[in-house]
Amino acid sequence: MPSPFEASAPAGAYYGLLARVLPVTHEQKAWEPSDGPMPSLFVSHGAPPTLDDPQWLDDLYRWGRSMPKPRAIVIVSAHWENAPLVISGTDAGTPLFYDFGGFHPRYYTLKYETPDAKALGRRLAGSLGLSTTLHQYTDRGLDHGAFIPLMAMYPAADVPVVQLSMPSLDPTALLLLGQRLRPLREEGILIVGSGFMTHSFATLRNPDLARHTAAFDEWATDAIARGDVDALIDYRRKAPGANVSHPTAEHFVPLMLSLGAAYTPQTSTSRIERMFYGNSIRSLQLT
Repeated sequence: MPSPFEASAPAGAYYGLLARVLPVTHEQKAWEPSDGPMPSLFVSHGAPPTLDDPQWLDDLYRWGRSMPKPRAIVIVSAHWENAPLVISGTDAGTPLFYDFGGFHPRYYTLKYETPDAKALGRRLAGSLGLSTTLHQYTDRGLDHGAFIPLMAMYPAADVPVVQLSMPSLDPTALLLLGQRLRPLREEGILIVGSGFMTHSFATLRNPDLARHTAAFDEWATDAIARGDVDALIDYRRKAPGANVSHPTAEHFVPLMLSLGAAYTPQTSTSRIERMFYGNSIRSLQLT
């Protein structure tokens, strides 16, 4: 099996997607109050080679088009833990944060220049019950846990985006943070937790371990369908294959944010459902 970290034309599938879809992105219906709340999403975001996978990109693009275009997006990524809460830069075109290493140089030239998001930053501070100014890293753009999926879902980069840090890796803390963000959905703001349903590099070295990640994925999907948030919080003790599927917590706990932001998480829909090099890239839409 070829390595997922090598490509003959890095980001070639992504540039192919852009050529195909940019002429029609303006046709997407914009959110309006009569549409009801925007959903809460959990996205398995992938590494830069996601941009070389036409199926993954098409799945993300079609998912984005299946919803009204949000007024704005608040996203929490597995790759930014910071307390107290911090938001990314809100200036239009804030450069991306290339928080990865060992990939082809072309991935470090990617651009995703989103619109001014200062109003979103102020609204987010108000929603969190903080002062009018939320702590901000003005020169930190979106990291790859945020920009990789959004480049495919909203390729025109025409939606304001703010990335919010994770205050900790405690599942309960992320659940509560999602609950605080929930009212923003009523205003047409999309809430996204970006992680990975299973995140095991060990499966690359030993494909037999994929039985553990498959078992974890099945368990988590069932727990979500039953609305068993307590079991998901206690996944280390209750989930089969937890230590293989998530040696560290950062790619799982964004799911808890998405669940917290949902009104009825047990009605979730799997919008992407397949395995990629022994890991589940299941991605969910929650109401």
